[in-house]
Amino acid sequence: MKALIGLGNPEVKYIKTRHNIGFMVIDELLKRKNITLCDKFQSFFAKDNDILYLLPKTYMNLSGRAVVELMNFYKLNVRDFIVICDDFTLDLGILRFRKDGSHGGHNGLKSIINLIGSSDFDRLKVGIGPLEKNISVENFVLSNFRDDELETLNKIIPLAADSIEDYLKTDIQTVQNKYNKKHF
Repeated sequence: MKALIGLGNPEVKYIKTRHNIGFMVIDELLKRKNITLCDKFQSFFAKDNDILYLLPKTYMNLSGRAVVELMNFYKLNVRDFIVICDDFTLDLGILRFRKDGSHGGHNGLKSIINLIGSSDFDRLKVGIGPLEKNISVENFVLSNFRDDELETLNKIIPLAADSIEDYLKTDIQTVQNKYNKKHF
């Protein structure tokens, strides 16, 4: 069993924000399989055979609560899931798979690491940068993509979904070698 965890914020006002790119990737995967979400584990949740999809409704800073509930219910360990999240230090158009690592200042990852007690889980970081000058990190990640970024966004979301599908068929090393670069 493998869990795909997309990070974001649940309210409508956040749907198109940079911080919700994890939700966007999961939404693309669900659309491809015509899977409907339900409410479970403080999240929008779906199960398709041995694949679990989780979009925490706890807001970004408390994402770990939903992940812990899912892990406890399905008896998952840290190698049974991948987290898909934004990274403002990477330019839009860049994907980066990591096998483990620190939270790097990302509050969603920080919450998960603190509550599960480990940083040894896979993650896909999707670039949303570069960080604009004279804007705080918080305001930047909660902003919508600019019109001039939409073409790249509309290409990177399907590619990120493709990369997750490859990840499920292969392993982290294979997808790192194939996808860890600037694509657009």
